Amino acid sequence: MPPLSNNVERGSALLFPIRCLAAIGRLFIAFLAGIGRIARFGITILLRGALPPYYPGRFFHEFFEIGWNSLPVVALTAVFTGSALAQQVYAAASRFSAQSTVPAAVVIGMVRELGPVLVGLMVVGRVTSAIAAELGAMRVTEQIDAMETLHTDPYRYLLAPRLYAATLALPFLVMLANVIGIFGGYLLSISKLGFNPENYLKVTREFLKAEDVHMALVKSTVFGFLVALLGCYNGFFATGGAAGVGRSTTRAVVSAFIMILFSNLMITMFFFG
Repeated sequence: MPPLSNNVERGSALLFPIRCLAAIGRLFIAFLAGIGRIARFGITILLRGALPPYYPGRFFHEFFEIGWNSLPVVALTAVFTGSALAQQVYAAASRFSAQSTVPAAVVIGMVRELGPVLVGLMVVGRVTSAIAAELGAMRVTEQIDAMETLHTDPYRYLLAPRLYAATLALPFLVMLANVIGIFGGYLLSISKLGFNPENYLKVTREFLKAEDVHMALVKSTVFGFLVALLGCYNGFFATGGAAGVGRSTTRAVVSAFIMILFSNLMITMFFFG
């Protein structure tokens, strides 16, 4: 009869993979449950926001805050990215004597990928964190509870204007960022890389297609929705005082980053899969 210790060790070795799978399963189920709660929360905002009373003043205020006030950082990011992209493409293309591909690579790279993604990430850092912090502070100081006591629906007054404003503002920001980024690549190419201005613009127009613009609009609309939704969700359900507000803000930013990158992959695969 084998020693008892050997049987225990053998049993523990057999149980270890099962425990690992169980832990992975719990994490996956918790992830799906979280996605379900966020989706239900977003649908509730959309449905309640579609019903009166409406708050157009709140909507235009949020549109100005999200759109106009984000424009400086978006413009700087775009012009630096377009210029750096032109330089990098030129350095890589020079190895194959294919420098003429720089205008096409800049316009396609900015419109399809870099413009929407970088604008989305920059707006996450500026807008999602602000939404989560503001709503979280209102939650822990019971301002939202007081609003409900006064028969003011926070979904209509606080959440819907932010969600609609971000969803509409991001496409405008992305289109402006694409133009500025392409212009940044154009300036660097004609001033440093020796491109002819007319030929550069001609190639840019030839390679910019309608489906590229459509993809940028779809991505930016989805990103705008996620930027506001995750900020609203984490801030609206914040608990635990000032520390809880800080944690909810961090969760909002991290989850928005991840969801923007994931949705960018899914949309790209849908268009080109």
